[in-house]
Amino acid sequence: MNWSWNLPRPGSVLGGEIDSIYYMILVITGVIFLFVELALVFFILRYRHKEGRTASYVHGHTKTEVVWTIIPLLLVLWIAWRSTDVWLEAKASDRTHDAASAYPMRVMAKQFEWNVTYPGPDGRLDTPDDFVKRNQLHLPVHRDIRVELLSEDVIHAFFLPEFRVKQDAVPGMTIPVWFQPNITGEFPLGCAELCGLGHYRMRGTVTVHEQEAFERWTEEQTAAATAATEAPGTPVETVPDSTQVRVESHEEGHS
Repeated sequence: MNWSWNLPRPGSVLGGEIDSIYYMILVITGVIFLFVELALVFFILRYRHKEGRTASYVHGHTKTEVVWTIIPLLLVLWIAWRSTDVWLEAKASDRTHDAASAYPMRVMAKQFEWNVTYPGPDGRLDTPDDFVKRNQLHLPVHRDIRVELLSEDVIHAFFLPEFRVKQDAVPGMTIPVWFQPNITGEFPLGCAELCGLGHYRMRGTVTVHEQEAFERWTEEQTAAATAATEAPGTPVETVPDSTQVRVESHEEGHS
């Protein structure tokens, strides 16, 4: 199922499945809401005040109470059963995926920016060829991404709407975030947790490249970082302040 009533086009492998669960829950709760509101209107009209009518005390009806307890229980169990596989795939991927084949990244959230650490040519973090970009998340398409998410100060929320990723960054914790982009283009990166007065400008861009283009970009950034290291006083990168970052969202991916 791939509906798009109010959501952007899914840009990750699990996007369609996550959307299906979302709309399933929306339909179930929508039907219940409609039923309850219609019942409320009926009882308001049926038992409205009338001259000469006196109220009577009703203790309850055991069978009715059992029914309206069991039905929500079954619905909740159904939703949990339908969601389990997707939840484990998205949130427990350290157990279900091979971390060695994923592209590793580290995202440090702080008021009010995202600092992204990339591995250099060796493909491993915490080595001398790592480099850092601010408010710029570059990804290869059709490859598992494993983000180590941290926060320097308060709780932030790492939010990639097109990729159906939303994960809190909690101070003192390193939280793994897994997803696999399946479309190319530029997309927004935002914070979905009120994290201070500058929360509104905590934005960045997500750029998904074809594999060859991503490798060229990585080589260019590594070369620039190396040159800056060899020439003291030269900034490693020039990134506009997060208040100036322009974020564009593409409905369709680009090759």
